[in-house]
Amino acid sequence: MTDVGILILRIVAGGTMFLSHGMAKAFSFSAKAAMFPDPLGLGSTVSMGMAVFAEFFCAILIVAGIATRLATIPLIGTMLVAFFVVHAADPFARKEMALLYLGMFIVIALVGPGRLSVDAILRAKKGGNAYRP
Repeated sequence: MTDVGILILRIVAGGTMFLSHGMAKAFSFSAKAAMFPDPLGLGSTVSMGMAVFAEFFCAILIVAGIATRLATIPLIGTMLVAFFVVHAADPFARKEMALLYLGMFIVIALVGPGRLSVDAILRAKKGGNAYRP
């Protein structure tokens, strides 16, 4: 049941990030890039591009279980910036979503994708252990 739990966590964390945040940013990129917050001083367009990469593309990888641990890194970074920089002065209720996502992505990075993932299938085809935490 552990692998089912990890799969559910990947689907919920990655799926909601993709559907609620990634798609909205990706599909409105040209309209909103110039006005996007620039918390790291890289420029609004670069900042939004990094957020789209994490919240759209990396979220899809996590749902599928492809390069899962690697895909968590941009999302963890994005949620750290959202919680500690972008929403630093906001009340906790405003920034709690970033903290929840941060926790979920850290757990996924620590436990790995589980046996119900493309990563596990690829390892098994290579003749390796089908599951390596």
